[in-house]
Order: sequence, then structure tokens, then C-alpha cells
Amino acid sequence: MAMRRRDVIAGLFATSGLMTWGLTSKAAHAYDVTITPTAPQLGDTISVIVQARGGATTAPTVTANGKEYPSFPLSSNRFRAFVPTSPLDSPGRIVIQVNGAEETRNLAVGLSNRNFRTQRITLRGSGSLGTDHEFDRVDAFKQLVSPERHWNGALLRPSQGRVSSEYGVRRYYNGEFAENYYHRGVDYAAGTGTPVVSPAAGYIRLVGRVRDGFELHGNTVGIDHGQGLLSIMIHLSRIDVKEGDFMRAGQRVGAIVSTVAATGPHLHWGLYLNQVAVDPVPWRYDGFE
Repeated sequence: MAMRRRDVIAGLFATSGLMTWGLTSKAAHAYDVTITPTAPQLGDTISVIVQARGGATTAPTVTANGKEYPSFPLSSNRFRAFVPTSPLDSPGRIVIQVNGAEETRNLAVGLSNRNFRTQRITLRGSGSLGTDHEFDRVDAFKQLVSPERHWNGALLRPSQGRVSSEYGVRRYYNGEFAENYYHRGVDYAAGTGTPVVSPAAGYIRLVGRVRDGFELHGNTVGIDHGQGLLSIMIHLSRIDVKEGDFMRAGQRVGAIVSTVAATGPHLHWGLYLNQVAVDPVPWRYDGFE
């Protein structure tokens, strides 16, 4: 894995792993902005916490390299937006702008490169390409951004199986390199019937079964943890929930099996944030406020 690098930015104060941009003498009511991690790399989630020094109570607009991301209140005058990154992004400078009732802040952070392992996969049979039905349902699920936050602290491990494939792996399928592909989650290898649990609280917003056309994903469960954070679990032998159920962290959602386009019994857990599959590891070990 490539070493992280730190980009020195004028006006930056780095303390305890945080980047904080404060007020200047000319900006009596400019936003204070804290960015974590201080040296993000491909696949990281970038947290942007904004404090309104002038007492503004409306959420500011947060953009990164021109793309807008939703911000949500943490307290009466503190807000937070998440900027997702992936292995398909280009390393380099990310310009973050905070715009709202107080003076606009223009900030920058350096996104570091990262080495990802290459893997060769042989699929059994012909390998299903999936159905329009499952792709439409999964795509609709990934676009959910509900305002209420349900997770609290670090996420739980959804399976006690060993990690058989990590996030970001590039792949050859049956000898052919998959362009613009990266492994969008973590695989846990375990025996058929091994329990799968929810990594955090949230609502079940997607239940898809092989018998209903989920040929590629297999039996699938999608959980909305709130504010654009979503978990998707695929290759399940059984599903113990229904759409609309509210899950507590650690509550069972189903069990593992090898279904359809899988190489053996395992759970694939993908963590999506604002429609981008991010690395789940920082969410599991560090979490976010």
C-alpha cells in the first residue's frame, strides 16, 4: 500500500489528525471547517465539518471539485458533509468550497494514490451478466439519501468469516481484464448458513431474490443507514428481513451461501456513500462523528 502524503496548505493548522481552517481578521463571520483525514488516499471517505461562527442555522452547500454533496446538522450551528473517493478517481488536489449564509470558504486537500491488488477470478459456468430488473433496483437503492442518521460510531463486522477479498482489488474474470472495475466492498468467506448481521442501524430498503431475477447479485439485502450511507449484502442463502424493517446494529439479516456469480460461500459487503463505493475499513475501525 502506498504511503500517505501530506500537502501543506497556507492557513492550515493540523492537530490530532484534523485539518481546521479558522477565521482571519478580515472574515468575522467565515465558516470554520475541519477536514478528516488530513491525508486521504483513494477509497477514503472525506469528512467536512462546518461550524457557523456567525450563528447561521441553515445547512451550507459543500462542493468538491465542483460536485455538490449534501450537508446535515450535527448541532445547532455545526454541519457535516461527506465526500467519497474511489480507486477510479485521479490522485491530486481536491478543492472544497463551503457556501451559505456566512462568508464562502475555499479550501484544498491532497488525495494520495494507493496500490490495489490484482486478482484473477474464474467463474463457474457461463457467468450470468444479470438482469435489467436487478440493475434497476440496485441503482435506485444506491441513490438514496435520507435525512435522518441511524449509525452511531464505528460500524460492526457483518460476518465473522475471514476476509477473502479486500476493497479496491482489480480483477481479471476468466482471463479478461475488467476495465473501470474495482472490488466495491469486502468479501467474508464462511460456511453456508453462517449468520450475516447489520453493521449499523438502518432501514431495509432493498430485498432482491434469485427467484425474482437477481441473477448476478444473488439474494440481496440493502440497508439505509441514513444521510447517504448504505450497506448492500449479496450472495445470501436466506433473507430474514423484509423491506421497511428497522434494523439494530448487530441484528441478523440473513445467512451466507455461494449463489450465482460467486466463487465459493462468502458474503460481499459493499458500503456506498453518496452513490460511491468507499472503503469500509475506516468506517469499521475509526468511524465518524
